[in-house]
Amino acid sequence: MDRIQEKLIILADAAKYDVSCSSSGSKRKNAGGIGDASSSGICHTYTEDGRCVSLLKILLTNHCIYDCSFCVSRKSNDVERAAFTVDEVVELTMNFYRRNYIEGLFLSSGIFKNADFTMERLMRIVKKLRTEERYNGYIHLKTIPGASEELIKEAGLYVDRMSINLEMPTEKGLKMVAPEKDHDSVRKPLAFVQNQIQELKSESKLIKSKPLFVPAGQSTQMVIGATPENDLEIMSVANEFYQNYNLKRVYYSGYIPINNENALLPQIGSQPPLIRENRLYQTDWLLRFYDFKLDEILNPSFTNLDMDIDPKLGWALRNPHFFPVDINKASYQEIIRIPGMGRQSAMKIVKSRKFGKLHEYQVKKMGISFNRAKYFMICADTKMQLGELAPLKVKSLITATSKSKYKSSVPSNQLSLF
Repeated sequence: MDRIQEKLIILADAAKYDVSCSSSGSKRKNAGGIGDASSSGICHTYTEDGRCVSLLKILLTNHCIYDCSFCVSRKSNDVERAAFTVDEVVELTMNFYRRNYIEGLFLSSGIFKNADFTMERLMRIVKKLRTEERYNGYIHLKTIPGASEELIKEAGLYVDRMSINLEMPTEKGLKMVAPEKDHDSVRKPLAFVQNQIQELKSESKLIKSKPLFVPAGQSTQMVIGATPENDLEIMSVANEFYQNYNLKRVYYSGYIPINNENALLPQIGSQPPLIRENRLYQTDWLLRFYDFKLDEILNPSFTNLDMDIDPKLGWALRNPHFFPVDINKASYQEIIRIPGMGRQSAMKIVKSRKFGKLHEYQVKKMGISFNRAKYFMICADTKMQLGELAPLKVKSLITATSKSKYKSSVPSNQLSLF
């Protein structure tokens, strides 16, 4: 057991750089076995930025045939190596679950020998958990780039979510730090899994009972700040992947320097701020849930997000002609564009105004950031109209009173994932 613990320390530490492990959206039901994965997410606790904290998160191995400059497991790096057997991962998962340490498994791996050799072992682990251990809990599996479609298809029958890392946002950036890799090896598996999901959906109209295949969908991850892409390039790639592969999430991981060997990579002390990650996630949210188009937020004349204000406020200040929005008359789509206004609050406003005009004291109780929103909306008793203050003045008033959880004595440092 001492050797298993030693492997766990090494391979859990090596897995911490992969942040795309949030669990949600699974519909797998307990059919008499052990565990459950519900549609609302299987975890009791999440970190502030949405990362799940109750998954067993490990690599099958940190041996790798590739030498990616940004990766701690690259073959030229002088780190202690380890590898689990199939049975060891299965035993760890079941023992941890029975002790209530975890409620799911996030399994990734370095690539040893070749893609199929590694993928075959990953597939055997998830298959054994489902068929022999009758484990029904959440499983997130990382697909190995270049693995055969047959192995991916079989693995997809036993997992809830699959993902494959894009690594760098652009092909050019990827070649700078990982010349042996390319984006096609990521696009092909994503397209294959998406096609399989669509085929099963179409067959469900003809077949009463169909097998589950990646019920929680797919995700990917991009490393931000290791190569010189601007925010427009990053979000253009994310937007394309959402549209073409119907991804559940794109994760943006700020580059964490692990060595000083490659002059092309940022060095220690020039880490990207965590706030850039946050701004990209906020932009991602606007595109997916607030009906914004990418060219409204980022375009060739505005290629990088503001770091001092969120992207919705930035858009509002650049488009004063859209405001003020009369919340007693405007549509839901117009109301959710007000800075400081969330979707639930906007829906409360739309429903509440059926019973009478809304005043400021009522809107303040609906969970909006009123000190931000007040410059962009009109209530029944609003006195000041937008236009009386210039956008730059509005910005200075908002930033002067705002409190950011990212402000610290060292605001430019990437925070630790653990």
